[in-house]
Amino acid sequence: MTAAPDTARGCGPTCAVGVSTAPQLDMAIRSAVADARRDLAALTATDAPADLAVVFISAAYGSDIRPVCEGLAEIVPAHALVGTTAEGVLAAGVEYEREPAVVVWLARMPGATVVPFALEYGQTPDGGLFTGWPEALAAEWPRHASVLLLADPFSFPVDAFIKRLEEDRPGLPIVGGMASGGWQPGSNTLVVGPRTYDVGAVGVVVGGAVRLRPVVSQGCRPIGRPLVITKSEENLIIELGGRPALERLREIYSELDATDRDLVRTSLHVGRAASEYVDRFGPGDFLVRTVAGADPESGVLAVGDLVRTGQTIQFHVRDGQSAHDDLQSVLARERAAGTRPAGALVFSCNGRGSRLFDEPHHDARCLQECLGPLPAAGFFAQGEIGPIGKHTFVHGFTASIALVEPAE
Repeated sequence: MTAAPDTARGCGPTCAVGVSTAPQLDMAIRSAVADARRDLAALTATDAPADLAVVFISAAYGSDIRPVCEGLAEIVPAHALVGTTAEGVLAAGVEYEREPAVVVWLARMPGATVVPFALEYGQTPDGGLFTGWPEALAAEWPRHASVLLLADPFSFPVDAFIKRLEEDRPGLPIVGGMASGGWQPGSNTLVVGPRTYDVGAVGVVVGGAVRLRPVVSQGCRPIGRPLVITKSEENLIIELGGRPALERLREIYSELDATDRDLVRTSLHVGRAASEYVDRFGPGDFLVRTVAGADPESGVLAVGDLVRTGQTIQFHVRDGQSAHDDLQSVLARERAAGTRPAGALVFSCNGRGSRLFDEPHHDARCLQECLGPLPAAGFFAQGEIGPIGKHTFVHGFTASIALVEPAE
């Protein structure tokens, strides 16, 4: 467990970020560390180790990654260190897609408790089991606790882990992303302190005087109107409002303009209401999932989620403009509320970036324009973790952001 020294208590968190595109990984890490340390020292008037370091490394460095990461804790001066490989990374207002780049993010967190962890998942006769929780979390967790989670998509069932945490600690904020850049089991690298892993998950619990507050943009916009599921089975929506689901969709389709009709054919999604206890639904009120298919004969829709009769849904579409508008809207609300974070960690879907937007560096620039200048680091993930309503989910095509700010 790492706690900031008592002499620093009363000050808020301070963050800094460094990035390098040097072709040799060891050189890139050292350069990024030097830049982040210089900026953090300038802000805090001390060159003492950071309380938390987060490192994201482009998978473009290939076979050099694992041996260099095994000595990462000796290069990065921090009491707690976590990191992962990624298809691409971002630093401040710039995104580095599918090219060699390293980003090092450092934070001083006076009065905070920072507990790093490494978890693995295994099957037992009694079911699945998560192992590796540090002893510091065996009893009482710190006040205002939040979790940063970096997970391997091939070996760690994040949905099951989230469910377990929500049972044990309801309302606990969880934010993070799935490692990317590796396309088979064992091809991603996770780091916590001096150890590296190619399975499981790593992360930190942050609590006390500092919190990681999640902000999620799913990048979709609704079409039609909210409808109630009146018949369903597992992931199948059979009826909406007492009529075949596909018939309802066709009715909505007939009222759309040509542009939205094209989007229905290529990027149709369904949003499930995060809470039924609202009078009017708006942005952020739906958990968005894909529409996997439709049966023209029965009128049944298959979706990428379990649904139940009585839930409210609304169809959504996604394109670059919708994703831009949604992220700007989410961040503009934060700005209007007076949010002034000390830093941010960004987990953007690897289907975003230049694959979705016409301009480069979209999510990184949008964050800076709305809440910056801000020491931000992140990566393009194979799944993004963050809450919708009161519950945490794994998303796709989403930007999930952890804002670092005082807890009180």
